[in-house]
Amino acid sequence: MPTFGQQFAQGFTEVNALRDYTHASKVFTPNSFELKPRYKFLFHVVFTINGQIPGVSSYLGVQGATQLSYVVKTIDLPKYTIATETMNQYNRKRVVQTKINYDPVNVTFHDDAGDNVRKMWYAYYNYYYKDASQQYLAATPTNGSLGESANKVTGFGYNTKDIYNNSRVGDVNDWGYIGESYNDGTSSASGKPPFFLDIQIVGFDQHKTATYVLINPLITNYAHDQYAYAEGAGIMQNSMTIAYETVKYYAGVVGRDRPDPKTGFADPSHYDQTLSPISRPGSRATFMGQGGLLDAAGGIIEDLSSGGPLGLIGAAQKAGTAYNTFKNKNLKSIAVSETVALGTKVIKGTAIPQAMRQVPGRSSGMYYPVPEKTQVRLPGT
Repeated sequence: MPTFGQQFAQGFTEVNALRDYTHASKVFTPNSFELKPRYKFLFHVVFTINGQIPGVSSYLGVQGATQLSYVVKTIDLPKYTIATETMNQYNRKRVVQTKINYDPVNVTFHDDAGDNVRKMWYAYYNYYYKDASQQYLAATPTNGSLGESANKVTGFGYNTKDIYNNSRVGDVNDWGYIGESYNDGTSSASGKPPFFLDIQIVGFDQHKTATYVLINPLITNYAHDQYAYAEGAGIMQNSMTIAYETVKYYAGVVGRDRPDPKTGFADPSHYDQTLSPISRPGSRATFMGQGGLLDAAGGIIEDLSSGGPLGLIGAAQKAGTAYNTFKNKNLKSIAVSETVALGTKVIKGTAIPQAMRQVPGRSSGMYYPVPEKTQVRLPGT
């Protein structure tokens, strides 16, 4: 073991005392950055509302349930509490499990100007409770209710003191929870079907997805926000707490179809699907990487192999973009520069650049990683 003096001299003269980022590179870059943390803001929520419930579409509209996904502000992922007991096993403590509890999760929504969240809550409120069907004052579709109570002739006299009145206005049974089937007044052996069939929380990480599905969720708490003159920059929100019966886990990739049939993600009615100019094949003066010359070549091959006039137009567009990008460039200088950079990384022991192990997926504008030691086929070959 070196003495203190030797260690001091080594630390004073050693050129490798300050190391580079090789350790972090070896931890986080291999296998498509599999050990890097996910980002909080990359998520999409799908509310699956029971489409067989009469009148739900009239509350939410054609795209009401879909648009709820775009106004989710925050949502908790599932949480669990495992119930345990401590037993004595020959004077030794033994912890045993007895059951699993699914802890409620919280959801906050932007209080959108289109009233999508309010309409969802009112549909839920009117489906499970009779209170909403009692109109206030005049019995009109826009005064107090949007539901079946519009068919009633008179509204309930909320302001009438009828405690000692023999003839009450309104049926005494038209209040509280409705535990029958879809339509109030008809019994069902299975009870009232759920309003939400499930809530799907989809997290994104590059091209991959991690999905959590909350089965048969019920709202246990719902709260509107608070108006306040003092909060000049504040924005309104609604919040609710969800209880659920169980959780399903899924993993996959973001599909090429838009919107994604599994999640409804990237609906063109709300998402801009036009590729950024810096990501289009042939738009960057490099050989490798997204937008480089190899990317343009792969895109041209894919377009030509697809056939049809659109494929020819796409191939011509990529070829023209690459020509304009490299028109006044020194290809030899670019090649030498990238080769030297790649060789330096290999000598240092860092991972081969991700672009060397990717095949471009042109229709989605995304890249799909290819594992190392895998033979790569270009699309259409």
